[in-house]
Amino acid sequence: RKGADMLTIVGNLRQWRLRRWVAGAAAAVAVYVVVAIPTVLIPNNFFSREIPPTWWSYTALGISSLLTGLLVATYVASPITSTGSANKSGVFASFLTFFAVGCPVCNKLVLLALGSSGAMTFFEPVQPVLAVISIGLLAWALLRRISQENACRVPVAS
Repeated sequence: RKGADMLTIVGNLRQWRLRRWVAGAAAAVAVYVVVAIPTVLIPNNFFSREIPPTWWSYTALGISSLLTGLLVATYVASPITSTGSANKSGVFASFLTFFAVGCPVCNKLVLLALGSSGAMTFFEPVQPVLAVISIGLLAWALLRRISQENACRVPVAS
């Protein structure tokens, strides 16, 4: 069954038009830049970071951006109607990515909730878990959307 699901997903991706791929690439780049600038994964003069980025931050952001871009592309000229659940998990996962790769003591919400020592003691060790959860939610939402693109519609009895 899993092999058939993967074949369906690959087959559905092969049917995508250029417009979907371009939209996905544009969304992926936009997400990367929008998250990387305030978290200073892209050095800039607008924001600063007290704690250097971790070794996994760039990879986590790259994977999340790629998955988000592909997820956005599933909504471009989509043959399926939205159920909303994939929508919500994708948006939530993108917010998690921001918290996962950000500086633990630069985030105002974390500082208000935990203070600077609490941010380092409690929040920083949780950040890799947030990254994994974010990637997992994005992958789930993406696979769910892609696998439904060629599903048969069953008429509703009135």
